Amino acid sequence: MVNDCNGEHSATACSARLRNVGDALYVIGGKWKLRIIIALSDGHMRFNELQRILDGISAKVLSNELKDLEINGFVKRSVNTGTPVVVTYEPTGYTSSLKEVLQALGNWGEQHREKLRMEGRQAS
Repeated sequence: MVNDCNGEHSATACSARLRNVGDALYVIGGKWKLRIIIALSDGHMRFNELQRILDGISAKVLSNELKDLEINGFVKRSVNTGTPVVVTYEPTGYTSSLKEVLQALGNWGEQHREKLRMEGRQAS
């Protein structure tokens, strides 16, 4: 897959892959979006619950990221206008389209962490 950009006949494939990856990163890239999606994977949550789980995220950043995820169809925002007003966020069905991506990233992250741990052990 990575080699598609090496051959002279694959310029179109390489260009398409670069465009597609760019589109994906535009929608789900950055430090927080995938973490928010993972945090919501068990169902709906209130804003403050999300902020507690996502250690280090500011309210402003969380709000902006949730808006972006909602615009792109990954998160549904619900407002219960009772007293008190309760706003919850939940993943949409479209979020499941990221299942394989999240699994692959998680596996790679674990593999990379182990590689660094082993290299650190060898350097000692």
